[in-house]
Amino acid sequence: MNAIYLILGSEGALSDRAINKLTAELKEKNCEITNLFAGETIVGDIADALAPSLFSENRALILRDLQDLPEDNREEITRYLLAPDPTMTVVFVHKGGVKGKALLDAIKKVKPEIIACEPLKKEAEKEAFVKELFLDLGRKASPGAVSALVGALGSDMRELQAAVSQIAADAPSGVIDEVMIDKFHQGRVETTGFDVADATLDGNLSAALVALRSALETGTDPVMITSAIASSLRSLAKVSGANRGTKSFELAGQLGMAPWQIDKARRQLHSWSPGALADAVGAIALADAEVKGAASDPIYALEKAVTRIAKAQSGK
Repeated sequence: MNAIYLILGSEGALSDRAINKLTAELKEKNCEITNLFAGETIVGDIADALAPSLFSENRALILRDLQDLPEDNREEITRYLLAPDPTMTVVFVHKGGVKGKALLDAIKKVKPEIIACEPLKKEAEKEAFVKELFLDLGRKASPGAVSALVGALGSDMRELQAAVSQIAADAPSGVIDEVMIDKFHQGRVETTGFDVADATLDGNLSAALVALRSALETGTDPVMITSAIASSLRSLAKVSGANRGTKSFELAGQLGMAPWQIDKARRQLHSWSPGALADAVGAIALADAEVKGAASDPIYALEKAVTRIAKAQSGK
């Protein structure tokens, strides 16, 4: 691997993917990885992370939000750049812009491998990103499927990233086609199963029922709504069992979730007890069976499940 990387740009979904891929490669090489947020560092933190190893093992430092680095800590990086350690891999993550530009220019002078993460504006760029996301998860999607998904969610890369993760997990084996995408994202996308899930898990019953009606009226399949709620509950369950002191980016690979998804689940978990979460899982499992034919009125079954889950969260 190259010794120095620069992940540069403001698109968080692209940055997350680049960091996850580099982290996986570093772990394959048995690297000891240190993760730091630049804005949280104090004098000496970066120098310690970059100090030569007594045992000469391969090490790596991932330094995030470089634009927020305090002025007092910048010398630790510029000094290192004068004589980089060949056993050390350093990954700088910068959101771009003029903040911290002098340090950014100093890094560029040592010719790092630059991974561009600027916002994607062209449809072809977004489609290439979606295709790569599916391949990252070991799935293939047809050109029509990729185009349909970008058409539905292309204005928000992180929502697009979340949708790819869900579809890859839930779709049958084989190539993911346009029919499968249509099942997940029918009608207008202003209200989707994810909107219903968010309001439900937040305990906002009135908003959840409004979102549910809107999603159904715009053609969202009831099965996709139960799938979205079940997926959100699985995320809560995964995160609930993780160490609360471990940062989200360190758990991402272990849990198979993006850091922002982990942060979101942690925020939601503050209002959930283990018993309420177990009850919600049972409620959505019953609703899933009912909307697939076990009940004569799938809409009523959905409303009943959403009500039960939202009230369980809020303790009402």
